Amino acid sequence: MSTATRHLLVVEDDPGLQAQLRWSFEDYEVLFADDRASALAMLESHQPAVVLQDLGLPPDPSGTSEGFATLGEILQRAPFTKVIVATGNGDRDNAVKSIGLGAFDFCSKPLDLEVLRLIVSRAYRVHELEAENRALRSQSSSVLEGIIGSSEVMVDVCRLIEKVGPSNATVMLLGETGTGKELFARAVHRLSSRRDGPFVAINCAAIPEPLLEAELFGYERGAYTGAHRQTKGKIELAVGGTLFLDEIGDMPPALQSKLLRFLQERVIERIGGRESIPVDIRIVCATHQDLRALIQQGRFREDLFYRVSEVSVRLPPLRDRMGDATLLARHFLAQAASRHGRTIRGFSTKALKAIEGHSWPGNVRELENTVNSAVIMADTKQIGLAELQLGTTGEDFLSLREVRADAEKRAIQRALAKAGGNLSRVADLLGVSRPTLYDLLDKYGLKKTADAD
Repeated sequence: MSTATRHLLVVEDDPGLQAQLRWSFEDYEVLFADDRASALAMLESHQPAVVLQDLGLPPDPSGTSEGFATLGEILQRAPFTKVIVATGNGDRDNAVKSIGLGAFDFCSKPLDLEVLRLIVSRAYRVHELEAENRALRSQSSSVLEGIIGSSEVMVDVCRLIEKVGPSNATVMLLGETGTGKELFARAVHRLSSRRDGPFVAINCAAIPEPLLEAELFGYERGAYTGAHRQTKGKIELAVGGTLFLDEIGDMPPALQSKLLRFLQERVIERIGGRESIPVDIRIVCATHQDLRALIQQGRFREDLFYRVSEVSVRLPPLRDRMGDATLLARHFLAQAASRHGRTIRGFSTKALKAIEGHSWPGNVRELENTVNSAVIMADTKQIGLAELQLGTTGEDFLSLREVRADAEKRAIQRALAKAGGNLSRVADLLGVSRPTLYDLLDKYGLKKTADAD
């Protein structure tokens, strides 16, 4: 993409500086906004890759509250956008805070235009590289379609699936209800040499015992009342492909014996039939139960266990997948908004904290249902705590930045109490200079509790 087609959004209310920036970036299509509302409108209509934003915006031009609020909304609505923040000369604290909130870089006023051009050019290049990487990941992960996650445990699981998929091993997927066992089973199938064959799934817990055998092995005409024609079972239908036995831990003991015989001999007989039918399929199984405990209880055959679990893959619950709940929530939001025709743009900050802090006992399935319901119930263009209905204030989960800030404020309060408000003594106790202490008192609104000396 040439620089002539690049959009650069400048959020700045100084007309003189606007003119200067227009001249300095004449090889870009420069868009201007002078407050939060116009900036968000420009963001939505033009989707600029890079934003240059002043922190002093109306109605708080002499402060930074409106600037930080604008930065937060821009990054929430367009998380891949690179925001460069303009701060006051020597204003290190706000520059660091901006980076902590997700800004790409910062520059100090008065602006050094040559340096700023380099920063903007670098921001565009990083944006382009990240877009290319996302596209490559999307292409390379087509076999893992629907599996979303960047946590270390999920990366490890995906690597294991990529290793076992091309083999002919029987795979056992272990995990709580709602962890996505069928998605991983389909990924194993797509990675195998049988990818062009059928993928046939059957839930062993959802079909009554008298019918499960017929579903699996099929039956001949006249085998029993109501059997008016010959019918192939799921095993035959999966020939040349993969049979997924979900919740195999719930399979009745009598049927376990028949399945074991099939796995040993690779032939079946339909109910009411005498013909041995050779079958070439791959088996992938899944269960939320502890099969070894079932073996001890006599409810699952040990010899069948070893046949169906040549390779076992344990899928982590959502509560152990650090950061994945937010990724999944945004994905489900986009899907639900499209499905229901809603223009929902994202989650509030407290809603995101609640999502990341919730234990999700129902795992990914519960999260998907929660987000879908929230999209339907939302009265605004942003999902908040009320729509999620998680029974939390959103304050249960704190980022490291918030934990550090809370600890810093408490330390200052203790020092103030110990020193009786004497600022020289407070600074000594905290090991900071007087100017730094003044900044900290202002930052945490503690000036009223401190006495000048």
